[in-house]
Amino acid sequence: MKKRVLIIDDEKNIRLTLSQCLELADYEVDTAVSGEHGLEKYANENYDLILLDMKMPNLDGMEVLRRVKKQNPGQDVIMITAFGTVETAVEAMKLGAVDYLRKPFTPEEIRSIVKRVLERKGIDEELAGESFDLALEYAKSCITRKDFTKAYEYLQKAIGGDPRKPEPYNLIGVLLELRNEVPEALKMYRAALSVDPTYHPAAANLERATQWAYTRQGIDLGDESKE
Repeated sequence: MKKRVLIIDDEKNIRLTLSQCLELADYEVDTAVSGEHGLEKYANENYDLILLDMKMPNLDGMEVLRRVKKQNPGQDVIMITAFGTVETAVEAMKLGAVDYLRKPFTPEEIRSIVKRVLERKGIDEELAGESFDLALEYAKSCITRKDFTKAYEYLQKAIGGDPRKPEPYNLIGVLLELRNEVPEALKMYRAALSVDPTYHPAAANLERATQWAYTRQGIDLGDESKE
């Protein structure tokens, strides 16, 4: 069966772009023009994934996320954000957002993030131990479920499997930020950059987190396709 995706965004061009891209990738797509409209559709239909704009008039994305998660804690939600408008990104992760799609984006970025998030559901602990990439994605799914202890365990396993890759160091930094351990998070972002000085997600997180001890502006889970 086709995977069903609900797009909630008040911008017509964004809805059209996302819909066309995902329909070409063989997803079944539904759209909503506001937070209220999205919640109405969600109350009557089942979706494998929601793409949710963070900034909308009246009922914004954060409140929609809260209500969706209250109704179904296991629902996968990707937040759509514009550069410089993600002040509540950490709060969104605490509520259970699985990832972020930043404007402007390309069709490749859209398909990549949707495919990756949907595939995480098929990764269990046994499968996660088979490779670096599976351990990394399983850790992200643990973060979504707020099982931070398990996420940390598998990020450590990923580092043990290949300490030359920056992604798990960056994600441990994310975990530490979620626990408000900002100084320790900064160390992990620097560790990621020491492994790979060109790794953009860690650089973005480090820059953000060092402003104010951090400004809460766009936590980056490590989707390199955004570069």
